[in-house]
Amino acid sequence: MAFKRTIEDFVCGHCGASVVGNGYTNHCPICLWSKHVDVDPGDRAEVCGGMMKPVGVEGSSPSYRIVHACTVCEALRHVNASPSDNAEALASLAGSPGHGIMNP
Repeated sequence: MAFKRTIEDFVCGHCGASVVGNGYTNHCPICLWSKHVDVDPGDRAEVCGGMMKPVGVEGSSPSYRIVHACTVCEALRHVNASPSDNAEALASLAGSPGHGIMNP
């Protein structure tokens, strides 16, 4: 299935930040959490709806990817980090015991 770009603003279900979407926004740039809404990127067809916890970072600068784990169904998703992402949150995630930079 082809990616479907949909511009959506949302309120983060984890930290409550108001996020202005650009059609590619798939996580909160403040806390890095997401919501499990897609089966395929952009389709909004996932019925789970669980919160996606950031559990790791993979790749290398400038092409980091955030690894999310669904807190409901435990699905794993890898999403591109954004230039607007909180650098301290990314660094903290990469340096957390049991998390961190993962091999792609």
